[in-house]
Amino acid sequence: MLNINNLNPQEIKTNLLSGLTVALAMVPEAIAFALIAHVSPLTGLYAAVIVAFITSAFGGRPGMISGATGALAVVMVALVVQHGVEYLFATVVLMGILQILFAVAKLGKFIRMVPYPVMLGFVNGLAIVIFLAQFGHFKTVAEDGTATRMSGYALYIMLGLIALTMAVIYLLPKLTKAIPSTLAAIMLVSFGVTFLKVDTKTVGDLGSIAGGLPNFHLPTVPFNFETLTIIFPYALILAAIGLIETLLTLNLIDDMTDTRGKPNRESLAQGIANVVTGFFGGMGGCAMIGQSMINVNNGALKRLSGIATAVFLLSFILFASHWIEMIPLAALIGVMFVVAEKTFEWGSFRLYGKVPKPDLLVIVLVASITVVADLAIAVIVGVIFSALVFAWEHAKQISVTTRTNEHGWKVYELQGTLFFASIAAFQNLFSPADDPQEVAIDFKNAKVADHSALAAIDSLAERYQSVGKQLHLKHLSQDCLELLDKAKGMIEVNVLEDPKYHIADNKLG
Repeated sequence: MLNINNLNPQEIKTNLLSGLTVALAMVPEAIAFALIAHVSPLTGLYAAVIVAFITSAFGGRPGMISGATGALAVVMVALVVQHGVEYLFATVVLMGILQILFAVAKLGKFIRMVPYPVMLGFVNGLAIVIFLAQFGHFKTVAEDGTATRMSGYALYIMLGLIALTMAVIYLLPKLTKAIPSTLAAIMLVSFGVTFLKVDTKTVGDLGSIAGGLPNFHLPTVPFNFETLTIIFPYALILAAIGLIETLLTLNLIDDMTDTRGKPNRESLAQGIANVVTGFFGGMGGCAMIGQSMINVNNGALKRLSGIATAVFLLSFILFASHWIEMIPLAALIGVMFVVAEKTFEWGSFRLYGKVPKPDLLVIVLVASITVVADLAIAVIVGVIFSALVFAWEHAKQISVTTRTNEHGWKVYELQGTLFFASIAAFQNLFSPADDPQEVAIDFKNAKVADHSALAAIDSLAERYQSVGKQLHLKHLSQDCLELLDKAKGMIEVNVLEDPKYHIADNKLG
């Protein structure tokens, strides 16, 4: 939970202002996703408030923002159309329970084993989805419900305001960082449109956000086996999509900030948040990569930012709906265009010719399926394809070269990935009885991937100890130092040279 005493004044300011910026950006997203799911805008906004607050306060990844998302909304729409919104609330509760069971079983560790090309494809795919989703706002809806593309003066005004917003976001940091450039852009464009009485689409055109506090509400559905058969398939799909998007976003933020989140704790918080949301008339949610990127790029990596986001959102609903509804959509579209640009891994284009072709294929495959189909399917396909390639090429290949260093020690230089499938080969590479008194194993060109690998290293350490030999372990990650048992005292730490990677293990969940 948040401890405000651990934050200095600058951190408090950064996280509060970032929370306000994210809250403003979440309003049209929550409304749009609610409309996609065929529920009221407040159903999306209540979900954003509750999910953002609980996951930020108790989750495993401070700085990550969660709320109502499009990936979940597109699954919900069929349920709502066929059975009504009350069945959706019951489904969200069951979705949360499934996510809690996932966390209790400590399955979050397996997200660490998602291959990097799948991560790149996930990030690029969602960046494209974020970008394309904004073009839905370039339509005008007539009184008869028909939608037409914007044109003429209205289109030029919209494009001009978007360009102005993006220019402020990119250029303001060169002058000052006293205020988040995204917040400054939203405020500047909003004041300009209001002062000059510019006729353009606003948040209010999507729907009213005025309302009261969410009320506790038991879903009015029959509590019988038939209801379970209706909601369980949807709950299972929603739980899977929510966890995949959440844990991959957690991994992404870990890599960007060189920190380590706790996937099991985050999964538990997501589950609790969705159970609560279902009982308070919300549509459920998961991590939002766009809003999380806004937060991270603002330097807001504390729990306060997400809690502030939830509080600001609730205050908009209760007290400031009139003012928030006046914000031009163009300003928020401009923010999301910048988010899409910063989220997309442009460096992936430079990988052509430098990495194996199967890896490039995985990146394109996952990104494409994310855009045209479904995030969960994209990641599952990417992981399976990567696993097949890995198994085909070098799943169980691990090797060493040996040399004698200046101290007279025998040095084993390990190459490959040490994980459950390569343990037997790893053990056969060493002969403690025949080795000299001092032996070193250098993991500089190897990676320790899972708990089985740690157990193998401990077992090897015990073999050397049993014959009275001294073993030295070099170039292991910080996770290895924390998790190894018998071999812990044999690790030689080099802060500048030791690699930084995470291991799939329950203790770090």
